[in-house]
Amino acid sequence: MSEVTVVGLGPMGAKMAETFLAAGHQVKVWNRTASKADPLVAQGAGRAASAADGDLLVVSQISYQAMYDSLGDAGLDGKVVVNLSSGAPDELREAARWVAERGGTLITAGIMVPPPGIGQPGAYSFYSGPEDVLDRHRATLEALGGVTYVGTDAGLAMMYYQSLLLIFWSSLTSHMHAMALMGTAGVSPMEFLPFARETFSQLGGDGPMGYAKILAEETAAGAHPGGENSLHMQAVGLGHAVEALAAAGVETTVPEALLRLFERADAEGRGGEGLGTVIESIKKP
Repeated sequence: MSEVTVVGLGPMGAKMAETFLAAGHQVKVWNRTASKADPLVAQGAGRAASAADGDLLVVSQISYQAMYDSLGDAGLDGKVVVNLSSGAPDELREAARWVAERGGTLITAGIMVPPPGIGQPGAYSFYSGPEDVLDRHRATLEALGGVTYVGTDAGLAMMYYQSLLLIFWSSLTSHMHAMALMGTAGVSPMEFLPFARETFSQLGGDGPMGYAKILAEETAAGAHPGGENSLHMQAVGLGHAVEALAAAGVETTVPEALLRLFERADAEGRGGEGLGTVIESIKKP
């Protein structure tokens, strides 16, 4: 088993440290509020003398600035820093240069489960940076979940992470709008749930409602055929949905913004194309 130092012991970092311990690794822990290490020390972790104490540093903090503050002027010669914190892609690229200037190597990552899912079946993270360095520590990191390598660009793991979060947030917020609307008619969330589940499943499938695949294929081909399913028709339907929300007294900020996007694509002359043509307006705000 290997040695690993976990830097940052919030809900995510603490769960990572517990998971590494459970997998039999030698774990040291460090946090800016030192007392947060106490429960993990009681489970068998060692106290790191500093945030840079170790050759493999797994960082989980609120921001990349927190990593800078924690590591300070410490030398990082030969050390590998695996940072699973959130940040803008360009910020991660700058962080890779910052770590390199101090003699270390940064591997950036985005973990695709909440803390309870770490180390559980289906858990995985995106990683980017030097693949040979990642491979040396792959077995250790696999304790947290699957290791999905996406390229040398330090910002790429975060792009994958944030792109999927955009799907997560917008899909679930639309589900909340739907539950709120149905609730005004006395339909409970649990009564509505089977239909929401079916829609989510179909969108990711291969059938006529499998729009994740349909839109990917159309966008890759650079064509968005409309026919009987035009964007203009979708914009009109969305307008009716916004009217229904407003009439029911439900908040409409996000649906109205979506309607404005559809209407702009329509006004730009692409109303006869399919729904996927909206991406052209998204790419050119």
